[in-house]
Amino acid sequence: MDWICRLNSAINYIEEQIENEIDMEKVASIAGCSSYHFQRMFAYMAEVPLSEYIRRRRMSLAATELLSGENKVIDVALKYGYESPTAFNRAFKNVHGVAPSKISEEGVVLKAYPPIHFHITIKGEREMDYRIVKKEAFKIIGVSMPLEKELEKNFEIVPKMWEKASTDGTIPTLTTMMNSEVKGVLGVSACNDLEEWRYYIAVASTLDTPEQFEEYEIPAATWAIFTGEGTGTSVQELEVRIVKEWLPTSGYEYGNAPDIEVYLNPDPENAVFEVWIPVVKK
Repeated sequence: MDWICRLNSAINYIEEQIENEIDMEKVASIAGCSSYHFQRMFAYMAEVPLSEYIRRRRMSLAATELLSGENKVIDVALKYGYESPTAFNRAFKNVHGVAPSKISEEGVVLKAYPPIHFHITIKGEREMDYRIVKKEAFKIIGVSMPLEKELEKNFEIVPKMWEKASTDGTIPTLTTMMNSEVKGVLGVSACNDLEEWRYYIAVASTLDTPEQFEEYEIPAATWAIFTGEGTGTSVQELEVRIVKEWLPTSGYEYGNAPDIEVYLNPDPENAVFEVWIPVVKK
């Protein structure tokens, strides 16, 4: 329950700062996790990316102010962080379907987006297999790309990485270097608040790192490891269930380590995988 309370405190902070530039690291610290983990939890639980939620809240409040007739469009645009009226008009129309100059016309329908409030809903119609494992630090070798701070922007970066690695010989080459206890091709989201966010396609290996690859050390951590199988989309479905169904009542919360997907069979149509979530006891 403390975890849900902290999430709601983070939402309250966003609401208090809705007219200002919102410090995502501050929001995440209130929730007790990294910015990456907070954004991911929020997107899974609210079913909308955090940046889009903030945009909708601002446009909802902007519509209320414009309907009052007390402020001009340019003043409301500046209040909610839009220096360009064109950018504000575009954002407003994307949310409400009409330009801000048209909202006073008879019959215009606007959207209202109240603040989100999280609560626990217990669901148990499908089981989840998991185990809790403590592991020492280990090295991975592979390729990486920087990630954007707004998670939804990465939904194009990561699939393109996998497509390239699957067709240019990267994955077959990496599998020949796999010599660690952690077996499988890894998808690693290294996203803490102290360094640049990066996504790695890699394997665990103690070998020297060839010039065409790079290395990264996964820190010692405790992991909740979930098993699954299915198509490529099944991994994300499992991750959503972990955040929405397992984490709130597990007695654990996110730890300060990367998220890891372990593909034991990387066939996108018949995948066998594990999802590793770093955890600490509450």
